[in-house]
Amino acid sequence: MIGIQRKIWTLTALVMFIMASIWIMLTYYNQKTQDQYNDILQRYLYMNEVTTTSSQTVNSLNIYLLTPTEGNLSSLRRSEQQLKQARSSVGRLRNGENDFALTSYMNLIDSLVETTDRSVMFKSERENEESTRAFAEATRISRYISEMTLQLIDIELNTYDRFYRSIIEQAEELKKLGIWILLAITFGLLLFTYWFSLSITRPVQQLTKAAQELAKGRFERQITVTSRDEIYFLATTFERMRVNINNLILEIREKARLESELQQSRLLLQESQLRSLQSQINPHFLFNILDTLSKKAFLEGAEETSDLLVSVAGLLRYNLKRLDRAVTLYDEVRVMRQYMEIQSARFTERLTLVTEIDESCLSVQMPGLTLQPIVENAVIHAIEPSESGGTITVTIAAEGDVVTVEIADDGPGMSEDKIRGILEEREMQPEGHSTGIGFGNVVRRLRLFYGVTDVIEIRSGEDGGVRVKLKLPKIRRSDTYDKIADRG
Repeated sequence: MIGIQRKIWTLTALVMFIMASIWIMLTYYNQKTQDQYNDILQRYLYMNEVTTTSSQTVNSLNIYLLTPTEGNLSSLRRSEQQLKQARSSVGRLRNGENDFALTSYMNLIDSLVETTDRSVMFKSERENEESTRAFAEATRISRYISEMTLQLIDIELNTYDRFYRSIIEQAEELKKLGIWILLAITFGLLLFTYWFSLSITRPVQQLTKAAQELAKGRFERQITVTSRDEIYFLATTFERMRVNINNLILEIREKARLESELQQSRLLLQESQLRSLQSQINPHFLFNILDTLSKKAFLEGAEETSDLLVSVAGLLRYNLKRLDRAVTLYDEVRVMRQYMEIQSARFTERLTLVTEIDESCLSVQMPGLTLQPIVENAVIHAIEPSESGGTITVTIAAEGDVVTVEIADDGPGMSEDKIRGILEEREMQPEGHSTGIGFGNVVRRLRLFYGVTDVIEIRSGEDGGVRVKLKLPKIRRSDTYDKIADRG
């Protein structure tokens, strides 16, 4: 959401950014021109330094020849050293225009240093005439250096004449660029200001128009504001008020009709309940039939069929109980065994049940029809698709304050998406050929029964197989399940 205050700060920041950009650009071009000027001036200073140091060297040589002392000799050597440094600085000024002249210039400097050293050597050997002649040669070379300096400076002036002209042209271009930038910035700010004003005035106009519609009694039209600022919150509150008023009007208009329809619905409900009762089969009558068939099969010698009918009757009787009543783990294990006896008759040797049960744990309470749907899920997805069948292992043991019930199969496994769906209670629908209790329903009832979420774990190995682990607290800390049962 962009508030009005934030829009104002954005406009201010944009203007400051543009001003800073212009200042940085002008500073950059000014600094660039100044650096170029400094470079040219430094070239002239280097050449002038050569002229100065050459004259100083000749002067120091003259003083030494007149008064040959150690102090004057040291002064001469310092002058020569300065001349060599100046020569080194001048060597960095070489370019295509002054290459030949600069080479001659540097040779003159070397000749001056050599001539000076030769004059000092003759003086030390007391050959005054040769020393004087060398001094005259050094004086002439120094004069040549001064003349060559003027020539090099003239060459530099000719070389950088184009640079001076380009600076003038750049100044003109910069002036034109500044005008265009100013025009562009002015145009951009006008557009931005127009958009900025619209972002504030347009929502106000929309809200004003909606208020006029409400004043005319048109509560059906929705109030829409496209902005995302404080006006949006005002429009949202206004829309809620419109909806509430509109709902109240509709409620008043339909009150009489709803009352008559409610009375008619009650009559239809009573009629449908009567028809439902008439269409039901008495469960006790069905149990009596199954018991009769079981005894008849036993008398005829079909003991397996008799046991199967007993298991079916027990499973049916248990399934007809209300799911919101608490049972013991013993009851769940018994019903699970009855279910497995029925499935063993169906799959024969393809189905193997392995149980490891701690009898001391069977008194713990749990919601009804919990183990049988989990085992049924393993039969449907692990045993039934496999031609060779498989094994289902049920392990019950005590671990501290909880009783763990682990149901494992060696089937193809379960995807992570399906495991996540079961744990998030999204997969609530049972398989079409199951007894009707979905896996997600089991998870929901377990969490509601114990009042905790960490009551079940589902793991699937990389090589297949699913391992479902129930962690049943020995002491319940929630009675929500019982309250729901009492209200039912």
